[in-house]
Amino acid sequence: MFFDPVYILIMVVTGLLSVLASLRVKSAFAKWKEVPASSGRTGAEVAQEILRQSGIRDVKVEEVGGILSDHYDPRSKTLRLSPDVYHGRSVAASGVAAHEVGHALQHAQGYWPLQVRSYLAPIAALGSNLSMIIFFMALALGAFGLAKIGVALFAVMVLFTVITLPVEFDASKRAKALLVSNNLGNREDIEGVSAVLNAAALTYLAAAVAAIMQLVYMLIRSGLLGNRND
Repeated sequence: MFFDPVYILIMVVTGLLSVLASLRVKSAFAKWKEVPASSGRTGAEVAQEILRQSGIRDVKVEEVGGILSDHYDPRSKTLRLSPDVYHGRSVAASGVAAHEVGHALQHAQGYWPLQVRSYLAPIAALGSNLSMIIFFMALALGAFGLAKIGVALFAVMVLFTVITLPVEFDASKRAKALLVSNNLGNREDIEGVSAVLNAAALTYLAAAVAAIMQLVYMLIRSGLLGNRND
């Protein structure tokens, strides 16, 4: 059961998609990291200026370790930027910083997909860690009722992954508009920002495709979709 060739094929295909998407975003970021932003500001300064002009006073901007580890934490209202973005004065740094501010604006404005994702996050984390263990152990024991619990947990994780897509796409759209409206980017900057953020979007799309493919497999193997193959 643990060596089901169909499942292995799914993992190979989705793993390849993930690697290709990751390479694409790293390549785009590396290219535009070398191009100075027209504003001359660091990513941290770009984020702080957009927050200021948007009237948001309760969001902190901090540096976090890692590469492309940038994220917005809605629980603490903290925008965390990786060193290359926090200190960088590049087009890539401006774009990523503006994207994360886009999430802060979503939070401030009650953007419903972000709210749904936040509600799902704890269950999705549990499903990501335990669902496959429960599922395959249940199938090995012939306990198809228990396997369905694993499917249910994984389904929440899939929903979390899918709802992430509009959240990320909207934040990227906001980022480009914010850079222009706040006089922090010209036409050339926006070209680079689009290249970086579009490449980043592919990683979320690849994750969603991978999750959906695995869920379909689990639904079939547990008998919830089509005829169960014992």
